[in-house]
Amino acid sequence: MKPARFQYHRPTQLHEALEMVATLQNYKILAGGQSLMPMMNFRFVMPDHVIDMNQVSELTGIHEVPGRLEIGAMTRQHDIHRSALVAKLCPLVPEAYDQVSHRQIRNRGTLGGSLCHLDPASEQPCFTSALDGEIEVQSLKGQRTISIHDWTQMYMTPALMSDEIMTRVTLKPWAQNHGWSFLEYARRHGDYAIVGVAVLVALDASQKIERLSISLCGVAAAPLRLSALETSLLGQRGDDRMFPQVHQHIEAIEEIMHDSYNSSTYRRHLAQTLTARALGIALKRALMVH
Repeated sequence: MKPARFQYHRPTQLHEALEMVATLQNYKILAGGQSLMPMMNFRFVMPDHVIDMNQVSELTGIHEVPGRLEIGAMTRQHDIHRSALVAKLCPLVPEAYDQVSHRQIRNRGTLGGSLCHLDPASEQPCFTSALDGEIEVQSLKGQRTISIHDWTQMYMTPALMSDEIMTRVTLKPWAQNHGWSFLEYARRHGDYAIVGVAVLVALDASQKIERLSISLCGVAAAPLRLSALETSLLGQRGDDRMFPQVHQHIEAIEEIMHDSYNSSTYRRHLAQTLTARALGIALKRALMVH
C-alpha cells in the first residue's frame, strides 16, 4: 500500500520545528522513520503533515556531563551502539543494542524515535528505565524534564504534549565496578523481544548487593521496574538462594500482557527465567571488577 496524502516539512532548526508543532494539526514527527513509514504505508496512521527532523543538527550528539550521559533525541542507534563513551559509562546500553533489530535499521533509527513510539517490547525504553533516564522535551513555552518512569501514559502513548518535541535523553551511569546484563527472548534475532530484562548491580566491600536495578520489557505497556524485588535482595550475597525470590516477585505481578502468539503465563515464565539468568551474569561481572 501507499500512504495517504500528506504535506512534507523539513525544518533545519529546532525553533522552526517548534513553531510547526505549535500550529499544525494532525502531524507526525519523522525521526528515523523505521516504524512510522510502515505504519503510514499500511494506513494505520494518516497524518496531514509529516515533519522531518533529520536536518535539525541541534538534536544529535553524545556528551558526558558530571554524573550523567546525555544523548540527543535524533542520535542514530548505530552511533550509540558503537560509541566508546557509551560503552565506558553505560555498558548495559551497547549490550541491549546487540538485540535491537538489524544493522540497517539501527543505521537510521533514533533513540528519541523509539522512546516516542514506545513499543512495549522495545529494548530502548527498558534500558532507559534501568538507568533511571530522564527525557527532556521542549515547546515554544519552554522545556521540561520527564522521568522515564512517568513517560508512558498508556499503550504506545508518551507523556508528550501536542506542542512539544523530545530533545534529549539523560542516563545516569553507575560506578565503574558495577555488573550489568541485558537478555531477551525473541522468535528470531532482530524481532522485538517477547520478554527482555535489564539488570544492573553493585556490591559492597563484603560482596553483598548494595544497589540493584531490574527492568522488564514485553510484559506491560511501559517498562516494568521491579522495585520491590530490588529492595528485597539488598544486603544479600549473589547465590542460588536469591532465585526463589525472583520467581515469587514476578509471580506476584497482577497483569502481564498477552497476544495471539504468547500467553501471559508464557511471558511470566520467560520473565522469571531471564531475570534469574541476567541477575547471575550481572553478579559475576560485578565480582570480576570488585
